[in-house]
Amino acid sequence: MNAFETVLYDKQDGVACITLNRPQKLNAYNMRMRDELYEVLGAIRDDPEVRVAVLKAAGEKAFCAGADLSEFLTAPSPIVARQVRWERDVWGRFLGVPQPIIAAVHGFVLGSGIEMALCCDIRIASDDAQFGLPETQLGIIPAAGGTQTLPRVIGRGKALEMLLTGSRLDSRQALYLGLVNAVVSRPELLPAAEKMARTIASYDPRAVRAVKEAVVRGLDLPLADGIKLESQLSANVQCARRLDK
Repeated sequence: MNAFETVLYDKQDGVACITLNRPQKLNAYNMRMRDELYEVLGAIRDDPEVRVAVLKAAGEKAFCAGADLSEFLTAPSPIVARQVRWERDVWGRFLGVPQPIIAAVHGFVLGSGIEMALCCDIRIASDDAQFGLPETQLGIIPAAGGTQTLPRVIGRGKALEMLLTGSRLDSRQALYLGLVNAVVSRPELLPAAEKMARTIASYDPRAVRAVKEAVVRGLDLPLADGIKLESQLSANVQCARRLDK
């Protein structure tokens, strides 16, 4: 599981840690990273020992500065390049992981970087983080869910402003808009994410997964159906706990 080029993975005490590991390229997302993230996320999803995951990045300058344009521009055409890059549905894998995922982001969080973070459940940013989706400036649009996840998190108007103008948010603005849950100093970033992960990992994993499922599925349902879903999941958790006794 550790024999990867672009991603580091480790697991300890119920907490899985994924590290984007192309710091010399600002952790730009390429096809190798796509394949390795796909494998790692699948392993987390299927591992009953993993109770929570943390997504972070190596290097000082960037969590992820977007897609690797050197790879993108050497493909036969932008259309072919994008089609190949999305052959494996990494974004669906992110959204399909039943355990909570905490993103610890710093520096440039652009393009695919912000889209990865938006696929996580909780986002903690360092005070030097910058968020943006520059695709429109390149004559393309986001293709990893950014047009759908961003407005769901920060609202339609501000999302459209970012998407259409390519404007960026600093960490303070991101916190104000609800894009991130907390902003900390750079030295505090990983300790803060790890502390939250350990707290979540200390709880009954059935309850944790049920809470995530209730919120994620419920947001796409009418309120009455969402409440029914919550009731059903609550009954399932209580039944499982009774069987433990």
